[in-house]
Amino acid sequence: MDDKDADSDAKFEDEGQPGRATTGSAFPFHLFQGRSRPGRTILYSDAAVDFDVVEESPSMAPVSTRRSVPKDRFSALFQTLKTQTYHDPSSRGPGSHSPADKVFGRIRTIAWNPTGHLIATGSADRTLRIWNPDKASVKNSTELRGHTGAIERVAWNPTREAELASCSADGTVRFWDVRSKTCTAEVKTGGEGFTLAWKPDGSEVVVGRKDDALLPITLSSTTPAAQPGGGAMTTRAVASEPIPQQVQTNQTTFSHSGNHLLLTTGTGTVKILAYPSLAPLHTLNAHTSSCFALALSPHGRHLAVGGSDALVTLWDTHDWVCRHALSRITGPVRSVAFSFDGSYVAGGSDEGSGVDIAHTETGEYVHSIPTAGPAPHVAWHPHRYWVAYSGDPMGLKIVGAAGGNL
Repeated sequence: MDDKDADSDAKFEDEGQPGRATTGSAFPFHLFQGRSRPGRTILYSDAAVDFDVVEESPSMAPVSTRRSVPKDRFSALFQTLKTQTYHDPSSRGPGSHSPADKVFGRIRTIAWNPTGHLIATGSADRTLRIWNPDKASVKNSTELRGHTGAIERVAWNPTREAELASCSADGTVRFWDVRSKTCTAEVKTGGEGFTLAWKPDGSEVVVGRKDDALLPITLSSTTPAAQPGGGAMTTRAVASEPIPQQVQTNQTTFSHSGNHLLLTTGTGTVKILAYPSLAPLHTLNAHTSSCFALALSPHGRHLAVGGSDALVTLWDTHDWVCRHALSRITGPVRSVAFSFDGSYVAGGSDEGSGVDIAHTETGEYVHSIPTAGPAPHVAWHPHRYWVAYSGDPMGLKIVGAAGGNL
């Protein structure tokens, strides 16, 4: 950082200190300021970056979102929710990557679709399954077949409730129309993909490979309107050249505008890159060891980061200062997720037991979901206070799907 930048960034501490942000001259985050209308663009000096809520796509059916519950009432109401188990008896073949897969189940990734009417699970034994949360029997689910290796990540198109992407250790990314149960496109990634991030407008996907290269894929999907029900979706997927990163690169996510890509690294930092150039703009010294997971709150006001140090840090995206460090998790944090309103946050780990829920603004723990063992993957319903988690020997669990007052 040159003298000019040192003067302008005087409010931040030294570059190497965790819990503070560092920035280059091209991205003066000390000028970060939000407009008064929620859900609109936040400005970083001369650069516009939208970390706020994404408007609902007109192509999806409208959904009813529950009202927010204050933290002093949350636990009492959340305790009324009943848990449903989704057991897949066919998910017991070869393909386990770790002892935890064998003891606590093989689900490696879970994701809700944008409306919350479906939830996808991907397993180490190559099973990719779509569940209806209202119907727990496996006979009411859909298995999508084609991958020949462990399913590492599943992610839904933010603008199409029936389009799913999956990446696998078999070196491919597949795109699916879950209504017709068909693979609409397949892309060879040139390596083992293990992360997926959709651009908010659904036009691109960025795949992270285990060799620390990022692979952007441009998509165009159409649904023939002349056929009954709109017909089967067709997808054209074109991969760009892979872009190597200089550090171990773990999970990725887009800002809500799609203009920036955030990624966690093995050096304990979170990198913010311009998109599509992937030019580095900003660095958060988030943890003292590897950062694995991250999530941006629905309104863009907070960023949650989980690391190998068993901490979840909560960052205020207005000034990029760490507001809270959540320390109840007993092992490396493999996933973090916000509730639909951003009021609550939960993390998953492959050690210990229980899913602890904290209040985002205060950092106070408000509830703990008891589990049979580690719950590495946690996902909130997009419009309700339901929590899905993996790790149970019987399969996927969803708190709230079996009834309750939330």
